[in-house]
Amino acid sequence: MEWPACLDEYEKLVIRMNTPRVVIDNAACPTATVVQVDSGRKHGVLLEAVQVLTDLNLSIKKGYISSDGRWFMDVFHVTDQYGCKLTDDSVLSYIEQSLGSWNPTRSQSFEGLTAIELTGSDRPGLLSEVFAVLTDFECNVVDACVWTHKGRIACVVLIKDESSGSPIEDAKKIDMIECRLSHLLSLGGQNDGRVSIIGMPALGGSISHADRRLHQMMFEDFDFDCADDSEAIAFDTDVPCVSVQDWAERGYSIVTVQCRDRRKLLFDVVCTLTDLDYVISHGTLDTTDDRAHEEFYIRHMNGSPISSEAERQRVVRCVQAAIERRGSEGLRLELCILDRPGLLSDVTRTFRENGLLVTRAEVSTKDDMACNVFYVTDMAGQPADPRSVDSVRQKIGESCLVIKEETSPRLFRKVAKQSMEEQNNGVAAGLFHLGSFVKRNLYSLGLIKS
Repeated sequence: MEWPACLDEYEKLVIRMNTPRVVIDNAACPTATVVQVDSGRKHGVLLEAVQVLTDLNLSIKKGYISSDGRWFMDVFHVTDQYGCKLTDDSVLSYIEQSLGSWNPTRSQSFEGLTAIELTGSDRPGLLSEVFAVLTDFECNVVDACVWTHKGRIACVVLIKDESSGSPIEDAKKIDMIECRLSHLLSLGGQNDGRVSIIGMPALGGSISHADRRLHQMMFEDFDFDCADDSEAIAFDTDVPCVSVQDWAERGYSIVTVQCRDRRKLLFDVVCTLTDLDYVISHGTLDTTDDRAHEEFYIRHMNGSPISSEAERQRVVRCVQAAIERRGSEGLRLELCILDRPGLLSDVTRTFRENGLLVTRAEVSTKDDMACNVFYVTDMAGQPADPRSVDSVRQKIGESCLVIKEETSPRLFRKVAKQSMEEQNNGVAAGLFHLGSFVKRNLYSLGLIKS
């Protein structure tokens, strides 16, 4: 290992002592690859480990999290997107190097790009208008990530100048773009939108992990506090159940999550608890069929548990919102096409003109190709009309825009307030048994005393 010249021998020793130890085992479990990470305790180290695994599109089927005060041990049972063990040596090597790095870099580089962050009230056609503004100012969109939740929108867009291929450095042009985008956010009658344009000098050439930044932006936008209408339409009626209990004898608060399993679920929950400045000392994750059960033993940074009912309810709302933000509402459409100026503006305008609403989007470019994913519904949030989808595909190109992961239709129906309460009460009744099961697991691993 090459050491920076500024480090003395003591600092090098500290680094060696705290460098994570990574063990990857394909023989320990018949159905998954086991990844074990031992590392010195620091705030956010668990999130870094989960982030590396989820960024590779791996599914974490089971996990154990523990600490002894100064050292963390995390064990994850992971599979690839097809539910198989990891056999690709390059993937295994990347995991080992990334998790075992003494100075890991968890930000995303955007050298040569300018970042735009936007939050505000969502409305039909807003995303199309945002991309149209960027096209008018001759900006190429290189990467973008868009989430919508409870009538709010948050997006991170990375752009470069169309003619020069350089970041946008003209202060006057940046001000004009910011002004136009701010105007768009106010057209819906709400003046609560925020636009921030970040140049390279501002953050030294890197920004926070995009998914984490979107969680932070929507949290700052108070989407978790948006009022819920008990008669509102729910997607698949699969509301995540989150509870917070006290374990006074050990000085922990226990956060329990039960919901439909999906990729990056663990990341979303751990990211939220970390950004709320809680330390996850112990925890378990287990999946059965399509259901996930997660339990975390948390404290404040100063070692104290949650102390009030208001704080407890705030944690519940924040974790629920974090799970729902990435909920794949709508039909998944994948676009793979030769990139060109104004492509996103044209594609999203075509969606709007055919009555389709984009609820989530992931935009990326590689070389000269644009690889984009869109989740769409109709303008009322109902399943997209197949005729509208066919019309859009014909206009954009049936071979370029394809329907992916099409499953049995998910029903949209009204959720009665009484039935919601009954569901929550039923889940709460089982928490005692789940908690006992988790404690037995932690005891059997030697993570807690009897």
